[in-house]
Amino acid sequence: MRSMMQDEISILMVCMGNICRSPTAEGVLRAKVAQAGLTRQVLIDSAGTHNYHPGSPPDERSQAHALRRGYDLSGLRARQVTQDDYADFDLILAMDWDNLALLQEDCPPQHAIKLKLFMEFAPQLQVASVPDPYHGGASGFEQVLDLTEAASEGLVAHLKNCLGQN
Repeated sequence: MRSMMQDEISILMVCMGNICRSPTAEGVLRAKVAQAGLTRQVLIDSAGTHNYHPGSPPDERSQAHALRRGYDLSGLRARQVTQDDYADFDLILAMDWDNLALLQEDCPPQHAIKLKLFMEFAPQLQVASVPDPYHGGASGFEQVLDLTEAASEGLVAHLKNCLGQN
């Protein structure tokens, strides 16, 4: 992030195809940020390291599971991470080690400090990655929601600190 105290913070959630994990994380974080009254100060987006599904909505299963918990992902659309994203976002959060490594390979050195694993914001869970639910069943999508909710709550606490709103 630019500094410890700032007026606005932009966050990019990243997974492989931007149709399961990162849009779920985007939707959950948006809701948690709104609950904390930080919507005007926090910009949230998501993208994929691969351009598998450009312009597509999130996976129907991701949408269905998220909606059952009150998160509407229907307006989100998949896109690939761009070079501009490294400069434009203050924090770029990968869902797993593989996507973090891809981001690190592509990221200009001056922006490398912005790259982190999303689960770093839920250290109490002792889980490093949000597993990809794409090829699995319903429990995988529920696990993604459990993990993204926990990490989003930790991230909101961090954001409040950065924005001077403890």
